[in-house]
Amino acid sequence: MRLTEFWSRMDHHLGPAYARTWAETQVVQELGGRTVVEALAEGEAAKVVWRAVWAHLNLPARDR
Repeated sequence: MRLTEFWSRMDHHLGPAYARTWAETQVVQELGGRTVVEALAEGEAAKVVWRAVWAHLNLPARDR
């Protein structure tokens, strides 16, 4: 998954005005207690981060 698709999915589920803020501030246990932005900056693959966000937000299976 490319970062552009990752952010598109984030915008779709959280809204473009909130997705970046959420990604910078919400600690996600599925990412080892890091935020989305921290995980991506540390080299975590966008696909791995998306799956963690998907699980954290309890999104529908079709959006995985």
